[in-house]
Amino acid sequence: MMLVGYARISTQDQSLDLQMDALTQAGCEKVFTDVLSGAKAERPGLGEAIGYLRKGDVLVVWRMDRLGRSLKDLINQVNALVGQGIGFRSLQESIDTTTSGGKLIFHVFGALAEFERDVIRERTQAGLKAARARGRKGGRPCLLEGKKLQLACSMYSNSNHSPKDICATLGISPSTLYRAVARGKAKAPTP
Repeated sequence: MMLVGYARISTQDQSLDLQMDALTQAGCEKVFTDVLSGAKAERPGLGEAIGYLRKGDVLVVWRMDRLGRSLKDLINQVNALVGQGIGFRSLQESIDTTTSGGKLIFHVFGALAEFERDVIRERTQAGLKAARARGRKGGRPCLLEGKKLQLACSMYSNSNHSPKDICATLGISPSTLYRAVARGKAKAPTP
């Protein structure tokens, strides 16, 4: 079993020293680093660390937020490691997935994250339902309404105007024009 460390800081102004010292003191034989925001999906140092790890090894971080961009991402990362037979240890939170207690705590985190996602989804759905009941409609406002919509439809039906010219004149994109024309035809009275 080998302990492999991973340290990350967000900007050049910060220092890796604190994390490096803690990881070395914890017994990490090799430490990989990244100097970039955790919001970035591509973290080369983490990729190298994961590529270096073998079954039975343990990835060690100073704090859990150094590994995952969010709780969901952290849980996915750790589950992927565990699936490969690799352990995970966070020094500050004292979580170690190579122990039964550490696995339990990590699963509780996972359940809490799933619960949080479900609550947010329920609140969002309830808010949208309440807004619809009050007559509000979501989405972006229509760029072409009323006279501007009539103008777009009449210009479009006139073969003297190309869609490109119409878009330039009205300051809209082609997709907005085509949606408006289809909407305008649907609203037009049938003879």
